[in-house]
Amino acid sequence: MSELHAEPVATTAAPPYFAALNDAQARAVAAVDGPVLVLAGAGTGKTRVLTTRLAHILATGRAYPGEMLAVTFTNKAAREMRERLEAMIGHVAEGVWLGTFHALAARILRRHAEAVGLKSSFTILDSDDQLRLLKQILAAANIDERRWPARVLHVVIERWKDRGLTPDKVSPAEIGDFADGKAIELYRLYQERLATVNAVDFGDLLLHNLTLFQQNPEILESYQRRFRYVLVDEYQDTNVAQYLWLRLLAQQHKNICCVGDDDQSIYSWRGAQIENILKFEHDFPGALVVRLEENYRSTPEILSAAAGVIGHNRGRLGKTLWTRAEGGDKVTVRGLWDAEQEARWAGDEIEALQRKGHKLSEIAILVRAGFQTREFEERFIALALPYRVIGGPRFYERQEIRDALAYLRLINQPADDLAFERIVNVPRRGIGTATLQLLHAEARAEQLSLVEATRRLITGDAVPRGARTALANFLAMLDRWRDEAFRDTHVELVQRVLDESGYTGMWQADNSPEAPGRLENLKELVVAMAEFENLGGFLEHVSLVMDNAADSTGDMVNLMTLHSAKGLEFDTVFLPGWEEGVFPSQRAIEEGGLPALEEERRLAYVGLTRARHRALVSFAANRRIHGQWQASARSRFVDELPKDQVEVETEMGLGPGAGWAATPAANAAWGATWAEGYQSPLRKSLPRPPLVIDGSTRPPTRGQEVKKVGGFAVGDRVFHQKFGYGVIRVVEDNKLEINFEHAGDKKVMDAFVERA
Repeated sequence: MSELHAEPVATTAAPPYFAALNDAQARAVAAVDGPVLVLAGAGTGKTRVLTTRLAHILATGRAYPGEMLAVTFTNKAAREMRERLEAMIGHVAEGVWLGTFHALAARILRRHAEAVGLKSSFTILDSDDQLRLLKQILAAANIDERRWPARVLHVVIERWKDRGLTPDKVSPAEIGDFADGKAIELYRLYQERLATVNAVDFGDLLLHNLTLFQQNPEILESYQRRFRYVLVDEYQDTNVAQYLWLRLLAQQHKNICCVGDDDQSIYSWRGAQIENILKFEHDFPGALVVRLEENYRSTPEILSAAAGVIGHNRGRLGKTLWTRAEGGDKVTVRGLWDAEQEARWAGDEIEALQRKGHKLSEIAILVRAGFQTREFEERFIALALPYRVIGGPRFYERQEIRDALAYLRLINQPADDLAFERIVNVPRRGIGTATLQLLHAEARAEQLSLVEATRRLITGDAVPRGARTALANFLAMLDRWRDEAFRDTHVELVQRVLDESGYTGMWQADNSPEAPGRLENLKELVVAMAEFENLGGFLEHVSLVMDNAADSTGDMVNLMTLHSAKGLEFDTVFLPGWEEGVFPSQRAIEEGGLPALEEERRLAYVGLTRARHRALVSFAANRRIHGQWQASARSRFVDELPKDQVEVETEMGLGPGAGWAATPAANAAWGATWAEGYQSPLRKSLPRPPLVIDGSTRPPTRGQEVKKVGGFAVGDRVFHQKFGYGVIRVVEDNKLEINFEHAGDKKVMDAFVERA
C-alpha cells in the first residue's frame, strides 16, 4: 500500500482555507495530481476535505468549474457540499458538476437519450410505478403474480442493473427459479416496455450511461476530456455499475479522489461492493493513500470500544481513530431479562438524562431490526416521552401527492402510461377495468402509448358510449393544460389542474378524518413547486429526491435502525438487542456467511461511532420474536468490546464476564449452562434450561408478577366502554393488558376500565 504523501503545504504560502485543516487533511487536499484514496474514519472531517479540495483546485486554476465532477450518494450531502463550496469561493462553484450518481447520470442521459433509443423528455419512474409496470408484464405473460410477486422480480432486476447487466449480458447460470426460469425474458420485456413509453427506472440511469459510453467512444472521450478532476464521496457504498461509470470517466486524466471508509460499508443488501474500495490501488496503480484518523466527534472510550469491535474484521484496510478530547464515560453494557425490561431501563435512563438538562433530540436508540421498536414505543407512550421514528412515510409517497404528480407527469410526458393509468379515473369518471383492458390491448397491438391508443378508440364504437365521452373529455383537459403550460407558470398550472380535474373537489367532499390533511398536503405541494423554475425541473427533482417527511420539529428521542443512522451523530446513543441471532442477524449470516458477519460487525462500529459522549449497549436474556419467546445469548460483539472501556451493569446474573456468574441462587444452573454454551468454540446459542418460577417453564412476563395498581390485579374481570368484558392478564404501572371476550388482547389505561 502506497503511503507516500504530498509535500505539506507551507504555512506561509498556504491559502487561508488550509488553516482549518489538520496535517492529514491538508495532505489529502494538496495532493491534486493522480489518483488519491482518502480513508476517512467516522467523524474525521471528510466533507471538509472534499469541499476544500474542490475549492483548492479551482482557486489554483487547475480546472474550470465545468471540468470538475463531484459525486455524492444523497441530495443532502450534495447540498451541504455546494453550500460550503460557495461559502469558500463564491458563485463560481455553480458550474461544478456536483450531485448524486442518479442526478448526474440523468443529466448526461438527457443530452444523449437518442443514442440509447429514448427521447430527452423521458420519465424517471419511482418504485411504485415500476411495480405497476412489472405487474402488467407478468399479466401479459400469463404468470400468476400471487405465486411470483412483482416485488421479487423487481429486486432481481435491480440487482442485475446494479451490476451493470443488460438482459443480453445476464448469464444463463443466473436465471434462477423465478417464474420457472423466465426472469431474463421478463427483464427483456420490461426494458422494451420502458423504451416504448419513453421511461427509465433508477437503475437505468447508470445502465444506459454505460451503454452510451461503451457503444459511442466519441461521447465517452468528450466526457473524459471534460472532467479533469473527479471526486467521489462514500466510495465504499458504490455498486458495480457506479464503479464502472467512475472508472470510465476517470481513465484519461486519472485525477480521481475517492473518499470513504471501508469500516462503514453496510449496504451490500442494496448492491454496494466493499471490494471497490479495497482494490482501489489495484485499479489505479501508484495511488496515494491518506488516512484521516483524528476524530472530532467521540470520546476516547467510545473510539477504543469501536476499534476493539472492528479490529476483529479481516477484510479492511486498517486505521486507528484517536481524539484530542479528554476522557469521558466508559461504554455501558447492560444485561436485562427481556425486551420489555430493556425498554423500561432505556426509558428510565432517558428521563434521568432529561432531568439533568439533556436534550431529547440528542438521544438516539439504534436498533438492528424494525420489530425491536415496539417495546420502546409502548414504553415511551406510557412515560409520555416524546419520540420520533425516523424512516416513516415520505411526503412525495402520499396518495394525494402521487395523484397530483401523475397529472403533471402526463402533461409533461404524454407517453407516461403509468401516470395515465393512475389518474384516468381519479376522480371517478366512469372508466372501468374493462375499458382499461381495451386501451391496453390497443396500445400493445399498435405499439402506442395509452394516450394515443385512447385517441384511436374513442373515434369508433369499441368503447361504451359513457366511457367514450369521459375519455374524450379527459383528453381534452390534458390537451388544454398542455397548451396552457407554455403560457402560464407551473405553479398556476398545478392549481388549475387540481381544480378543473375535480381532484380538489373530491377531497373537499370527503368526510373522512384524513381529507383535511390531504388538502393541506396539496397546498404544500404548490408551495414546493414554487421553488423551481419550471415543471420539468420539479418533476425530475421529485424523481431523484425523496427527503424524509417525518416531522422533525420539537425535542424528541430519535428511534431508528442502525442503517438509517449512518451519517448522523448524537450526544447519547442506546444500542439495544446485542444478542446472537438479532445482532449479528442470524438470517444475514446464514445467507452471506463470513462476509455478512463482517458487515454486521461494521454495523456495530457505525452504531458506536454515532455517539459523542455516551454509548449504552444492552441485551436481553429473552426476546419475543414474531410472537414466540426465544432465549438469547449475548452477542459476540459484546465480548469484543475492550474490557477496560466497558462499565458492566447487570441484572439477574446476566452480565458478561468469566463464567457468567448468576447472582440469584435460583438462576445459578441456568446462568452456568448459558455461559458454557456461549463460550464454546462454535459460539452457538445453545438451548438453555428455562428459569423456573412458580412451576412455569416459560420465560416470565410481567403478568406473572401479581401486582395491585389502582385497585386492579391480574385475573380481575373488568368492563370497557368500547371493548366490553375481559380479564386482566398483565398489570404494569397504570397500564393493563386485558383479554377481552370479543376484541381479543388490548392494552388500555386503568382509568378507562371498571371492575365488572
